[in-house]
Amino acid sequence: MGFACGIVGLPNVGKSTLFNALTASAAAAAANYPFCTIEPNIGRVPVPDPRLAVLAELARSAKIVPTQLEIRDIAGLVRGASKGEGLGNRFLAAIREVDAILHVLRCFDDPDISHVEGRIDPLRDRELVETELLLADLESLERQMEGLKKRARGRDPEALAKLALAEKLLPALQAGVPVRAVALSAEERRLVRSFQLLTAKPVLYVCNVEEKAAASGNRWSEAVAEKAKAEGARHLVIAAAIEAELAQLEPEERKAYLESLGLEEPGLNRVIREGYALLGLITFFTAGPKEARAWTVPEGATAVDAAGVIHSDFARGFICAEVIAFADYVRFNGEQGAKEAGRMRLEGRDYRIQDGDVCHFRFNV
Repeated sequence: MGFACGIVGLPNVGKSTLFNALTASAAAAAANYPFCTIEPNIGRVPVPDPRLAVLAELARSAKIVPTQLEIRDIAGLVRGASKGEGLGNRFLAAIREVDAILHVLRCFDDPDISHVEGRIDPLRDRELVETELLLADLESLERQMEGLKKRARGRDPEALAKLALAEKLLPALQAGVPVRAVALSAEERRLVRSFQLLTAKPVLYVCNVEEKAAASGNRWSEAVAEKAKAEGARHLVIAAAIEAELAQLEPEERKAYLESLGLEEPGLNRVIREGYALLGLITFFTAGPKEARAWTVPEGATAVDAAGVIHSDFARGFICAEVIAFADYVRFNGEQGAKEAGRMRLEGRDYRIQDGDVCHFRFNV
């Protein structure tokens, strides 16, 4: 699949509880002690999308196959992780393997659950984690620059371009500015990926609150919301303990429990959708008698890219894509109705897939 979000944060903030709820499993030990997650746990979760059920009904599909997002639960970070403290090296290596970060911040007080820093302060916790990632990036970039300077002396074009970018990023990191906040051109964004910098990854702040604050948040989550707004980041509020309970309930029980809490849907749905958006992903569909299926592609993907996601033969022998917008598929009661109304389009290999497109690919290998 190739799209992964990593759940990060200090020890005892609710990372493993959230992971267990997301994957509806006990794969990660949620215990009241630091480093209970020794190796990153990995799970794949379906991305909630009500459009899929609508398509399945119209296409009379035998089954529904949602698209999925990979979630990794990563061991807790502590102060000094960039210098190897705690499980620092493993923590940093695990983050390098993900595409986006779900940063869980503890926004609840519970005397039975210790806090590694002694008291509740989600903004301090955010700063602590961010600082460790910045320090790790500084060390990594300075090390990479040494090699680039040697190559640049030989007038290697790529080395020259990467060195110029590194010289632009270094002062920002030294000033405490994460790479994701630095204005970059499209070419610079392409190049920066090769540096594997931790602060280049997009971040979603997940405020873990107590049960009574699940619907409205609390003073700590409000402080995080203000900080996220100031830096142009995304955030959301959940109660991980509630989500863990919901994950174990039957659908009807879950619905009643949500209503009793004043919630319209599980917070996990929002976490998954936000993680999906954080990665810049969109969904296209295929629908027929056998199945209605959702597929994931990055925003800006072409028709031939989308065809290749289904099967490499589809891309290699691509002829064209038959495309119906989701709204037209519904409005005209399915594929045949959309065709008769002239709402099916034949698109070439360079057509940019739009979120919600219902596609059929013609190919010849």
